[in-house]
Amino acid sequence: MAFLSSLNIPGSALTAQKQRMEVIAQNLANAGTTSADKTYRKKTVELSERRNYSGFDSALSKAVNEIHSFEGVQIASIKEEESFILEYDPDNPSADENGYVKKPDIDTTGEMVDMMYASRAFEANVTALNAVKQMAAKALEIGK
Repeated sequence: MAFLSSLNIPGSALTAQKQRMEVIAQNLANAGTTSADKTYRKKTVELSERRNYSGFDSALSKAVNEIHSFEGVQIASIKEEESFILEYDPDNPSADENGYVKKPDIDTTGEMVDMMYASRAFEANVTALNAVKQMAAKALEIGK
């Protein structure tokens, strides 16, 4: 049933936003951490659209109406940033010979804003998913 395939769009968005919130939570949890061997690096999630082009439908779909090939959202990549903050803390066991400690360059306020944005996007997709389910239920009632 093609109508129920519309559940893929909010469903994939829920998965993507959940992964995004998990990465943001990792960033927040490791914002002040230090390590002598490997310092945590801030991660960012990049999303992209997920399309399905298959066979002859591929060329026809591209030429006529691209919306039919749209299947939702996917995680394109999770990137680690290279930048660090050097903080002078000679008493820290992770400090180098000059007394500096590498800390991840994580703006906790910015991360909290991103977390709220991802949470709101998650909620919006739950609402969309419920709307599709209600429409499917109403469509089944029409057939009675």
